[in-house]
Amino acid sequence: MSLVLNIIELIKVRNELKKQNKKVVFTNGVFDILHAGHVDYLIKAKKLGDVLIVAVNSDSSVKKIKGDLRPVVPQNERAFIISQLKPVDYVTIFDEETPYEVIKKLIPDVLVKGADWSKDKIVGADIVESNGGKVETIKFVNNTSTTNIIKTVLEKFKKE
Repeated sequence: MSLVLNIIELIKVRNELKKQNKKVVFTNGVFDILHAGHVDYLIKAKKLGDVLIVAVNSDSSVKKIKGDLRPVVPQNERAFIISQLKPVDYVTIFDEETPYEVIKKLIPDVLVKGADWSKDKIVGADIVESNGGKVETIKFVNNTSTTNIIKTVLEKFKKE
């Protein structure tokens, strides 16, 4: 069974998890070039509940946010890679610039973002909190980012 589900399939899973009283943790991101910071973040997110759902930005969504040169890795490959990481239970892909609609449909118990986001700026926090859930931020352990990796690679190519 694939762990990458469309939103309709994921809503059915979420309803089953509610019946089982499982605490569902939700996060989202581009996850373009996977790095240690991503993995550390997902491990910490999973510890906040029983099931971790990750929403991955679609290619068109990434282009709107990051520009025409991104993503480097296509959405189906990014979703597959994330789905195969130990802490991740389910993955979905979303087309919007923010995961607001996905959060509204799933109503997770815990919404997680990196500590670089202030809680008042976290998309969907209002939905989660008004339904009795919690919003958590996770501190990054290193300054690794896909953008920095790309910059470093480009600088090395310029020197050659």
